[in-house]
Amino acid sequence: MSSSQYLTTELRQWITAQLHNGITREALYQAMLSSGWQPEMARQALEEHPSQEPALSLPAVAEPVVQPGLVPEPDLGDQRSVQLPDGHRVQVLMTLQRPRVVVFGGLLTDDECDAIVDAARARLARSETVASQKEGSEVNAARTSEGMFFERGESEVVKRIEARIATLVNWPLRNGEGLQVLRYRTGAEYQPHYDYFDPRHASSKAILQRGGQRVGTLVMYLNTPTRGGATVFPDVKLDVMAQKGNAVFFSYDRPEPGTLTLHGGAPVLEGEKWVATKWLRQGEFV
Repeated sequence: MSSSQYLTTELRQWITAQLHNGITREALYQAMLSSGWQPEMARQALEEHPSQEPALSLPAVAEPVVQPGLVPEPDLGDQRSVQLPDGHRVQVLMTLQRPRVVVFGGLLTDDECDAIVDAARARLARSETVASQKEGSEVNAARTSEGMFFERGESEVVKRIEARIATLVNWPLRNGEGLQVLRYRTGAEYQPHYDYFDPRHASSKAILQRGGQRVGTLVMYLNTPTRGGATVFPDVKLDVMAQKGNAVFFSYDRPEPGTLTLHGGAPVLEGEKWVATKWLRQGEFV
């Protein structure tokens, strides 16, 4: 699948329904941006629906709230291809400087992957995204997975994985959100988006009070899909294939597209995909 964004029949129908219900084009535009749509694609979709409203405009992004350089970073200065964060062997398979991306091999054992899947399975619900026009979260057509969150340190396997991550990326364990587990069935995807919290959104103020901005993401693959399901970075044309036990890490020092961290989960073409995501905050997550 191409990592480019495209306008689907479902998206067009959703826009038509929202406009019919009285939602403004500006509100829809902001909702699409919050879901990871690129501004030009969002404008193109809305321009297909004639309106007497003023032309769309994109508000200025607030000043960066993360001091550049103060982000999680694996210790790769000696160019070792194998890391031993807790005595467990983790391979460094690929690194990219901009955006900062590192692909790890064997971050989790097969038994750890299976244990997380088994513990999460009964607690799955339709995944949500941060609401753009109100506080809280909401179901979004751009994200068609099922998910759940573990509390930080909830079980021995969760605690062990979190400690390994903290050592591997040199970031305090207390600055991490709880692990989120997602299941993508055949056809499910997460369209390209950013993981930082957009300062323009209504929900961001309350979210940032719990630990500041997100500054890093680690996506761990809990199984290997038969086909599809790569993690894609459209800005740099990078696709990371989902392989059980492997993980992709990326960091971002400010909440703006210039970090080149636009990413998404490509549709699963056959089978299903399970992932565990660890988001890292600027400060202690409470």
